[in-house]
Amino acid sequence: MSTRYRNSSWRSFDPDAPRAGESTVVPVPLRCRVLGLDPGSLRTGYGLIDCDGPTQRYLAAGVIRTQGETLAERLRHIYVSLTQIIETHRPDEIAIERVFVHRNPDSALKLGQARGVAMCAASLLGAPVFEYAPRAIKLALVGTGNAEKLQVAHMVKAILAIDTALGLDASDALAVGLCHGQSRRLNLLMAGAAGNVPA
Repeated sequence: MSTRYRNSSWRSFDPDAPRAGESTVVPVPLRCRVLGLDPGSLRTGYGLIDCDGPTQRYLAAGVIRTQGETLAERLRHIYVSLTQIIETHRPDEIAIERVFVHRNPDSALKLGQARGVAMCAASLLGAPVFEYAPRAIKLALVGTGNAEKLQVAHMVKAILAIDTALGLDASDALAVGLCHGQSRRLNLLMAGAAGNVPA
C-alpha cells in the first residue's frame, strides 16, 4: 500500500466535524457590558454600554485628558485612568478603534503607543479586545464610511437616547462600542440560526 494512504481510514471520518475553510459559530451571551475606546496621546475617549440582545443602553462616557510633560508620563496617565475605569465598571468585552495611516509619522507613532497602552490596560481584566477600523465604525452608525464626526455624534445620541452634552472624544468611543454591539447582534442571529444561543 502506498505510504500516502497507509494511515487513512474511513472509520475516522466524522460527518459533523467542521471541514477545512468552514467557520464555526461561537456562542454569544445575550447580556454584555462593552467598553468602547478612542485612544489618543492627549485625549482618550471612553464609553460604556450595556447590551441585552438587540437592546443597547448607555451607561457612562468621558474623556481622559492626559497629564505630564513627557510622552511616558502621559501614557502612564492613560494606563492608570483606564485601569480604574475597568475595575469600576467591569466590562465583559472591549472595543477599540484601529489605528489609521496618518500623514505625520510622529503623530501616528504616538497614537499607536496610546492605543497599545489602552489595550494593555484592557487585557488586565482578561476581557476580549475587538478592533474596528474608523471607516467601519462610521458605516455602521451613519451608513457611510465618510461621515463627519458631528454626524457620528448625532447618531450616537439618537441611538442611545442621550439628551445631555457629549464631547466628540466620548461620542467617538461610544460609536466604537455601538459598532461592536452591531457585530454582536449579527453573531447572535447567526448563533440563533445554528441553535447555539446560550440561555
